[in-house]
Amino acid sequence: MSNKKRVFSADRHWHTTFCENNSIYQHLNERFGFYELRDFPCAEQLCELLPPGVKTQSGQPVRFVNQDDIDFNGRAYETVIYQSGQIPTRKDNWHDMFGAFIWCLFPKTKAKLNELHHLDISAHGEKVRTKTRNAITLLDECGVILAITDDSYRQQFRAHQWHWGFVKQRSSWGRDISAFTIGHANYEMLTKPYIGLTGKAIFVDVPQGFSQFALKEQYSYLDRKLCQIITEQDLLKDNSAFSPLPLLGVPGWYPDNEDPTFYQNKDYFRDKR
Repeated sequence: MSNKKRVFSADRHWHTTFCENNSIYQHLNERFGFYELRDFPCAEQLCELLPPGVKTQSGQPVRFVNQDDIDFNGRAYETVIYQSGQIPTRKDNWHDMFGAFIWCLFPKTKAKLNELHHLDISAHGEKVRTKTRNAITLLDECGVILAITDDSYRQQFRAHQWHWGFVKQRSSWGRDISAFTIGHANYEMLTKPYIGLTGKAIFVDVPQGFSQFALKEQYSYLDRKLCQIITEQDLLKDNSAFSPLPLLGVPGWYPDNEDPTFYQNKDYFRDKR
């Protein structure tokens, strides 16, 4: 874990072997010592991983709190966070653990998404699913940032040119194109992967040499940039900015994709309609 004290013991491995064999979790290991977890971290331990000074858009200091200790008082989940800074965290829960990691990695973007959730709920009620709130949720749960140095990657992936992107350009991954998970449900679902698992890609332009940045700086750059794009370009007015991304196709994220014939499954790597 870079620049942070490891807060978890390493007495035994409790996560699946799959996690250790797939690079999607490597970032979590480098930043938080994920492979050394001996159990689900509690809310207090997760708080130790937060960067200094993380706040909601309403100015409340962010902290993870045992969900059973929070008085919702009829408020929506996102409203509780926006108004109090308390993030309801369930014990022994994959989804909430990964959600906490994303808050630590993308604090500015998560605070912005929380504000947008709160504003939409305030305007339309919790039960109404507007196009905007659907888009926010998709990014929150299933989003993958594709950091690209060349616009051709955006064009080809949006056109579903999977062989070009995953096979012909395979040596470019980790250099000119890199994948960063921002949707915490992706992490959870990839503990038990299945053909058909698909994320929502958002393309973020990065400078040449981005891959040489320290991992912490890569996340910091993407967090600032994505938050800026969301704020200034109304990125989440609907889901049109997203592009489907077969998650098991990302190099390193699934062992079977080392074989190029893996990408011949047209039921998974579908052509553009």
